[in-house]
Amino acid sequence: MALALFALGAICLVEGLVLALAPSLYEDILRWVVSLPLEARRTLGLLALTAGALLLWAAAWLGG
Repeated sequence: MALALFALGAICLVEGLVLALAPSLYEDILRWVVSLPLEARRTLGLLALTAGALLLWAAAWLGG
């Protein structure tokens, strides 16, 4: 549970930083993602999901 809360907090922190420091860059990235074909967006989502799961696994493994 602590790991899930940590991960959620880290996501909120990064999202908040990007929105606070570079809101126009955030909009550009969203426009780029929307312009991708559906299959490319799905692949990008699966890659992000895999990377996130691996990072959470590594954090849990390193944390003991």
